[in-house]
Amino acid sequence: MEKIGTLLICIVLLNQNFYSQNTSKNFANKGREWFISKTTGTGQLGTKERPAKDLGNIIHHLKPNDIIYIAEGVYMSKGNRGSDEINVPVKIYGGYDTSFTTRDPWNTHKTIFTGVNEYMKLTSPRLYIRTDQQRESNGQKSQGSVIIVDGIIFDNGPRNRYHKDKNLAIRRQASPKSGQNPSPESGGIVIVGSKYTNIAIQNCVVMNTAPTEGAISIRVFQGGKGIIQNNFCINNTGYGIQVRTGYVGSDENKIPKFQIKYNTVLFTWKHDAVASYGGDGLALDRNLVAVVENNVFGFGHMGGVYSKGADLTLNNNLFTGNSKYDYKEINNKMRVADILDESETLNPYSDGNESLLIKIPIAERWANIYANRAELSRADVDAAVSVSNSGANQLRSMLGLNLQGSTVKMDAEIFLPLLTIEEGLPAGLMPWNGKGSSIPRSN
Repeated sequence: MEKIGTLLICIVLLNQNFYSQNTSKNFANKGREWFISKTTGTGQLGTKERPAKDLGNIIHHLKPNDIIYIAEGVYMSKGNRGSDEINVPVKIYGGYDTSFTTRDPWNTHKTIFTGVNEYMKLTSPRLYIRTDQQRESNGQKSQGSVIIVDGIIFDNGPRNRYHKDKNLAIRRQASPKSGQNPSPESGGIVIVGSKYTNIAIQNCVVMNTAPTEGAISIRVFQGGKGIIQNNFCINNTGYGIQVRTGYVGSDENKIPKFQIKYNTVLFTWKHDAVASYGGDGLALDRNLVAVVENNVFGFGHMGGVYSKGADLTLNNNLFTGNSKYDYKEINNKMRVADILDESETLNPYSDGNESLLIKIPIAERWANIYANRAELSRADVDAAVSVSNSGANQLRSMLGLNLQGSTVKMDAEIFLPLLTIEEGLPAGLMPWNGKGSSIPRSN
């Protein structure tokens, strides 16, 4: 399928029967349109003439199938709390001008979701949509409908806590004394749908997030579909993109199905400096079907794609600069040239994947910081620990307890250094050999 622009993607989804045919009464609500503008908004009417000022201000009004249009600006959520949670299926489109007539989400009309680092602010995902716990009037769980997030830039940099405020290394603990929150251990977009709910994330940017799991994370339940297309993930921990299943059966008609296309995922860090997990561009659960095509997975601190047993097809993807492997299948690690020969679960008709050296148009300031980082490993840290013959250890030995070792510094001086939107976004605007994200068309 040819690469297409922002609004055209939505038309394609309709043509592909993306809208669920198994929608319960509650989720069959017609919905209304909402308009949000940081610049011109006031109140909670949310009309085009009188838009609301922030998504967080009108979440309590949202009903299933509402459509939300968000104009350019920097959004912090209600009370600068830095996180929005929605519990009904909605469609969110960012990147408009203040008159809502022109759309250009990665260029002239950026819609930026961020926050601040202040003690006791929220540390949950910047946008969390979860519909799997909603119920009908008869007590049965609601199901069906569509969730779409399109054209938002998620930047957790201002939400993170950095060591000595130097913006070089995040810290995961709070500092009540200095009034600082921990760096949020959560992604930019996390969506958990109900049964038969279809989910699309497209034309979004996610950066500077520090999750254990995905910077973009979708969990689809039985009978649902997921589309992750033309997104740019850069400088995140955990997994750049994570696709998960909520179905445990074996009915092929109910197994969640994903299309993951034309995304660029760069500089995905391990969970922390000495972790042995995280650091993959894409991670996939088992018990799902996924077609992964025309993506770029580069500079993962572990690897490019990590499949935990998914029914996976890999076509025409570019892998570059990944530290340990390009493709990992459960516990088997492979480079691109070996994937078709050594894989045990990959669709045998997968083809066209390649490894190339590419030049990334990223700011020289950040590139120098990244290139000069010192990598730590768990083995190095463990080897540096020494056990003292202290009175406390003598007592622990007599009681059959583990001895206490000396403390060893485990935090790197450079870990997830702050990357600004202006510095990082150019790396997501142009594809390589037709692979990866590109700037959405202006509409």
